[in-house]
Amino acid sequence: MATCGSLCCDGDFDKDGVSTTRTIQSCLPLPLPVEILEDIVPKAKDFAILHGAGMRYRTNYDPDSLQLAPFFLLPSAFPRREFERVVKLQSIVNILMHRIAHDYQFLKDALEKTIKVDDFTRRLWDIYTTVREEGVSQLISLGMFRCDYFYSVPSQIAQQVEINTIASSFGALAARISVMHRYVLGELRKPELLGHLPENDALAGLCGGMIAAWDAYGCPKAVILFVVEDVTYNICDQRFHEYEIRRQRPDIHVIRRNLTQISQRGCLTSDKRLIIDGDEIAVVYFRAGYEPGQYHSEAEWEARLTVERSKAIKSPSIHYHLAGTKKVQQEIARPGVLNKFLSDSEAKLVSQLFTGLYTLDMSPEGDQAVQMAMENPERFVLKPQREGGGNNVYGQEIRTVLEKIKDSQEREAYILMDRIRPPIQQNYLIRAHEPVKLVEVVSELGIFGTILGTAKDIQFSKFAGHMLRTKLSSVNEGGVAAGLGALDSVFLFD
Repeated sequence: MATCGSLCCDGDFDKDGVSTTRTIQSCLPLPLPVEILEDIVPKAKDFAILHGAGMRYRTNYDPDSLQLAPFFLLPSAFPRREFERVVKLQSIVNILMHRIAHDYQFLKDALEKTIKVDDFTRRLWDIYTTVREEGVSQLISLGMFRCDYFYSVPSQIAQQVEINTIASSFGALAARISVMHRYVLGELRKPELLGHLPENDALAGLCGGMIAAWDAYGCPKAVILFVVEDVTYNICDQRFHEYEIRRQRPDIHVIRRNLTQISQRGCLTSDKRLIIDGDEIAVVYFRAGYEPGQYHSEAEWEARLTVERSKAIKSPSIHYHLAGTKKVQQEIARPGVLNKFLSDSEAKLVSQLFTGLYTLDMSPEGDQAVQMAMENPERFVLKPQREGGGNNVYGQEIRTVLEKIKDSQEREAYILMDRIRPPIQQNYLIRAHEPVKLVEVVSELGIFGTILGTAKDIQFSKFAGHMLRTKLSSVNEGGVAAGLGALDSVFLFD
């Protein structure tokens, strides 16, 4: 299934600086004959939009209409061995993040320099320390994580891009695109290929986590709160979580509020129950609150603090949120750190997920990382403490940014990561109001996991499904909600 190519536009570099490249074959020989393409594309579009693979228009927002979410016509190839490896490790990664989040000293040591130069992370830290000093009202936390991976050409293994601990999206749409690809392969009369598509129960798995947290709260009349953006473009993915909760448990009600509304209509009782518009909140699921633009004023920050002070079970709790920062992830990759949180055998397995991660602290170690990046910017990614896509710095722009901040503590707001170069394959990109295009692409695998428990008692840690985001091989970022990638699903090959 996989073949090497020498003319790929997206390569990597070995230790001697020699470019290495690889392509992998698509699940079907491409290009497809024109008559087949003209028949299958409208069918795929109809299936996708009629099964909820839609988004609201960013350029001309209208609550009464949807457009087709961007997707790829065929499932994209990913090595079965590496898919199964990261799936198997997800429950261990969940536990790792859970233990890190409950280690105050580790978080403090990891972030003490970052919070001096990154105001957003400092505000999150202030909430964490405030709640910790007051006394935590709810010891149970719900983790709904997504670990993102590229398959690395030189190492021939999946390597971790990042761990998302807040607003891990596209569980619902990923499951729908998987079903759509089964339909497409059926329509193309290739039923023998269906066994290469793994089942994807991401929506059920994530919602099952919220339901378990609601049960743990122990109040039959309490509701689940989705904290959402002021304007939600990725509405189908969010609403399907709500509908799946209702499908699994008709007795559970979900409400949606943004941070501004919580500040205006939410309050705490004397025993720290969170009340919003008369409803007691059992579980808080953050689909917003991960970037500075969602906190318009002090009112929104007060709303976040109010939620954290409450007895509601949060996903994520503030310490889970901090554990997901890029700086903490860089510190986790230091030699010996994993062994503080995992058994030696588990630490060895998880360490193999990491690529090179480097501090940019004002230290000789940080100076060396700056020099490496300045000399070979194409080999690295410069990452700030942000989520949501479109924030990382690549290529020659790394040199430009570092020239400005290399002698300033401002550089401590970033980390440096080796750039992972995945193999290239071809696929048909389908976007609303655009002709279908055969393009060269790379794919990023997301593995969902859920965990529920206190610092000392973990009730469960589970794999909860997967997603695949695919982007043009010529672009750096691939966030679907940010308009930089498209939905896809996995075609496993041996």
